[in-house]
Amino acid sequence: MSKYTSFPELNDDNPFQDPSVTQHSTTDYPTLDLYNPFDNRAPGPPPPYAPTPQSAPAQTPPSKPTPTEPRNYGSYSTQQPAVNASTADLLRKQEELERKARELERRERELDSQSRGNGSTRQKNWPPLPSFCPVGPCFYQDIDVEISQNFQRIVTIMYYYWMFTAGTLLFNLLSCVAMFCVDTSGGESLGLSILWFLLFTPCSFVCWYRPVYKAFRSDSSFNFFMFFFIFFVQVVVYVIMTIGIPKWGFSGWIVSLATLRTNTGVGVIMILNSLVLTAQAALGVVLLKKVHSLYRQTGASFQKAQAEFATGVMSNEAVRNAAVNATTTAAQGAFTGAR
Repeated sequence: MSKYTSFPELNDDNPFQDPSVTQHSTTDYPTLDLYNPFDNRAPGPPPPYAPTPQSAPAQTPPSKPTPTEPRNYGSYSTQQPAVNASTADLLRKQEELERKARELERRERELDSQSRGNGSTRQKNWPPLPSFCPVGPCFYQDIDVEISQNFQRIVTIMYYYWMFTAGTLLFNLLSCVAMFCVDTSGGESLGLSILWFLLFTPCSFVCWYRPVYKAFRSDSSFNFFMFFFIFFVQVVVYVIMTIGIPKWGFSGWIVSLATLRTNTGVGVIMILNSLVLTAQAALGVVLLKKVHSLYRQTGASFQKAQAEFATGVMSNEAVRNAAVNATTTAAQGAFTGAR
């Protein structure tokens, strides 16, 4: 153990003249990597320096990122105008895209309507009559195909309302039949109720349901105005039916309450009919307002209705022939009078 614990004597005059320091200050042994003080060899000068084979560099631990100062994004008051401007720009672009989508949808409906010839080239399917019936269907109707998705619901509701109207007129006829069974002097009401059922059922379909169907199908202003005029008159008739003027063929409130005094069973039936007539008139007012609100969204106008009417009249061959004949006759008359 003496050779490991013995140290050379130090020079008191110059402590930097220690042999362990002076030996390693030579160029032959520039580093201390190969020196092992616990080696078993005899003490002496260290072996000369020999370059070691090159090895892979030691991996240094990743250095921690130096903290940086937080960026100054500005205060809330300075960011708010920029956010509002970007939001307004996005809303404006969204409105423009929606407007273009509506315009493309309208043009698509117009092109589709023109390519179909307004349904004239399709096989007629309404009314759905059996094959053995000698009379065939008169119209082509398919709400899912011909009507835009935005208006399919209102057109379907109008179709169901027409069916409800036909059922109400049939109920009114049965009420008048019941009243005639207890009072044979009411033959006028029975005859008029039959006339109203046979007249209003097909006429309501042709005069106001088909116009509103074609109006939403092809965005026709003329059909919209035709529907508004005829349907308003129809709602007025529904109100008169609800009142129930005697001998008019309507089982309204006046006739129902008068019949209730003479016959309770028939009076109850006619009161139920009066309730149905009241619901029919109220629904008519609601649907009229609903269609009018949708009409304002389609871009239709009275000027477009006039233009469509003029175009439709002039495109009719019979009208053109009549106009030519009238002009020819007038010209011949004027020429004959001049001679």
